[in-house]
Amino acid sequence: MTINYTTALITLATLNIDKLVNFYTSLLKQQPITNIPNVYAEFNLAGMRLGIFKPKQTHESEFQNAAKSKVSLCLEVSDLESAIAHITNLGYPPPGKIAIASHGREIYAYDPDGNRLILHQAITSNL
Repeated sequence: MTINYTTALITLATLNIDKLVNFYTSLLKQQPITNIPNVYAEFNLAGMRLGIFKPKQTHESEFQNAAKSKVSLCLEVSDLESAIAHITNLGYPPPGKIAIASHGREIYAYDPDGNRLILHQAITSNL
């Protein structure tokens, strides 16, 4: 038995939807493809969509004191230093240094709600 799906969508719950939508609009340099003010916004990313929603009032308590998420939004970039400069200019500088991993260079950053972003530049081969 399999699950037949048509696309992937990751969503972030927030009680500060305007702030988070503005952050991702600036970070991704695009307007949401769907925007219901104070309720939901959705961005079209390569290979998936990113949804940001404000929980209904009856569910707000589930998200108010949530522990740090184990999920990270990893964005592969072509120029890590430019991506770091961009997110720093938005007021959210990465707190650490660039790490070297087997798959390339990366740095952790955080959005206004504390969700982890991984900015990643893959190793390129000059063959």
